[in-house]
Amino acid sequence: MIPFVGMIAVFWFLIIRPQMRQQKALKDKISALKKGDQVVTGGGLLGKIVKLDDSTIEIELAPNVKVRALRSAVADIVPPPGAAND
Repeated sequence: MIPFVGMIAVFWFLIIRPQMRQQKALKDKISALKKGDQVVTGGGLLGKIVKLDDSTIEIELAPNVKVRALRSAVADIVPPPGAAND
């Protein structure tokens, strides 16, 4: 019985807990989106946010090329060129 409890503890601290932290960090980033941020979507599209709603965002991919996407489709926020890394 003790080895099973040990395995569960190892899985918790090495796999589950870090994944929960990453999900929380992404959720915080998505809630803090603002106009002008550069984002990458889950599909790999890179663009600048031009309009925000409660559940959707409008992303400008190129001049005069805009798409609407769900906020949950955002995979990451890209720092502007020349910005210091965190």
